[in-house]
Amino acid sequence: MVTKLGHNKVGNKPRREDLRPGECLCDYCVAKCCRYFALPLDTPKRRKDFDTLRWFLLHKHTAIFVEEKAWYLLVNSECRELQPDRRCGIYETRPQICRDYSTVDCEYEDDWTYDLYFETPEQIEEYAESRFPARGKNIRSPRPGLPLLKARPK
Repeated sequence: MVTKLGHNKVGNKPRREDLRPGECLCDYCVAKCCRYFALPLDTPKRRKDFDTLRWFLLHKHTAIFVEEKAWYLLVNSECRELQPDRRCGIYETRPQICRDYSTVDCEYEDDWTYDLYFETPEQIEEYAESRFPARGKNIRSPRPGLPLLKARPK
């Protein structure tokens, strides 16, 4: 479908500021807000706190991100009421969290960035190691091709 502005719905979406009064961003969006949810997490302060974060990332369709020093668990899971036309199937009786959501600050533009973003348990382990190296251990690998020097017994 092509609008009067000449934009295909969803495929070639107009910029937010180009919409006419009364036009809705949702007519051009892929309903990102209905395809995932994010829950706040306690900020990890110790090495062992990262083990729970690693556990989250061992589950499919999860990620962890940090935005403005706040940590979040992101769960990619489409709302069961999302209709093929990208509209809510229970709009009149939708939960309050959906009613409170606004297109004013939504992710319509696809231009958001995170301070940190983790998709795998290995990534969170590597980050934890960089923040909290094991005591007495060097986190650097030996140079390739050089034998490790061992202390000789006296």
